[in-house]
This record gives sequence, structure tokens and C-alpha cells, in this order.
Amino acid sequence: MSADKLWLNNEVFFAEIGRMLQHGESVTLRPKGNSMLPFIVEGRDHIVLQKAVNVEVGSVVLARLPGNRYVLHRVYKMEGERIVLMGDGNLHATECCRREDVEGVVVKMVRSGRCVDLTSSSERFKAALWRRLLPVRRYLLFVCRWWILRNGKMFT
Repeated sequence: MSADKLWLNNEVFFAEIGRMLQHGESVTLRPKGNSMLPFIVEGRDHIVLQKAVNVEVGSVVLARLPGNRYVLHRVYKMEGERIVLMGDGNLHATECCRREDVEGVVVKMVRSGRCVDLTSSSERFKAALWRRLLPVRRYLLFVCRWWILRNGKMFT
């Protein structure tokens, strides 16, 4: 293990993130996985989380799921205290949690050194359009994944 890395198990790691967010601090993370393609890309993007105050359809949230699992997915639907989440890179799979299980909301993303405000009207429009494209998302994701494999990164 190199000197610049600290290995923590998920339980300790996410407990500390939750504590920091509850104290009003921002947390910057490097996301893992492809479930948020094409909007959040592993290895390229960093996300900035803040305390979950305003959670609405279209928000990207860090949520605690049963079994002490955590996901970074977009709010797909809200039904009272129940929140349905779906990754942008998913075709059908959803997860459910309660409002109190949302640890934080992604407010910014750092992409190739450039800051992207995920609460801006343009970013919210892109997310809403992507949601409407769910019937053809399979084909769009195929192109995105092909592009990443070919070029080593998504559009910068």
C-alpha cells in the first residue's frame, strides 16, 4: 500500500461521510462503477456532496440501502417518504429508500478540472431528457460505453 492511500471498510467510510455532511461540511468523492453513465464517469469525475436538504426528482443522491449498502443514484420517483432511485446507466433496476436514508445530494461535479453545477437548469434539463429517453437508453448506453472503450474517457 502506498503512503497516499488509506483503506477503510465501507461501514467506517460512509459513517464518516454521513457525520461530515450532518455537520454542514461538503464531501468530495471519486465515484466507482458505471451505474451513472453517461453523466458521471468513474476515473474522470469527482462529485461534491452536501447535506440532503432539498431532495427532489432528478437529484443525484448518496443513499443508504438495507444491508448497510450505499448507492449514488438519481431520484426517479418520490411517493411520500419513499424514494425510488435509478442509476442513469441502468435500464430497469431501481432501489427504494426513505427520505431519512439519503445521506447527501450531489451539487457539483468536477470533470477534467471544470466544475459542473448539477443544480443548474441546463443540467436538470439534460437529466429530465435522459429520463424520457429510457425506452431507447439501451442503444445510447451502448454508444457511450463503446466511446469510453475506444477513447479511454467519455466526452470531456
